[in-house]
Amino acid sequence: MNQGVDVAGVYVRDQDEALAFYVDKLGFRVHTDVRNGDYRWLTVQHPDQPSFQLGLFKPGPPMHDAATAQTLNAMVAKGAMPPLVLTVDDCRAAYDRLLGRGVEFTQEPIDRYGAVDAGFRDPSGNGWKMIQPRRAAH
Repeated sequence: MNQGVDVAGVYVRDQDEALAFYVDKLGFRVHTDVRNGDYRWLTVQHPDQPSFQLGLFKPGPPMHDAATAQTLNAMVAKGAMPPLVLTVDDCRAAYDRLLGRGVEFTQEPIDRYGAVDAGFRDPSGNGWKMIQPRRAAH
């Protein structure tokens, strides 16, 4: 029996804008894109992690009323939601590649505690840390 987290989601202000960012700029691929009336279930996957889906969900009905949706969108836009973490083999190379694709960084790569990390946001305001883990001592 397989168990574990299958989908984790972020709130986005516009699903098409988010989809373009995650696919065209970060290199994710679409896993599921289905609609039920106004509701859209949209998930993407990182090509190196096919067992996990990142949901790109728009606040609103049927999950939220208009006031709640507005509050959630405002919180995301302010960068108040917890950051997500993307691990990479080479943070500086990934930074250069993503910068070239138009990703707006909030922090250039810096060395911290033997690791290298940088920060960026998606178009909705969700914060990301891009981390090159410490290399194990041999």
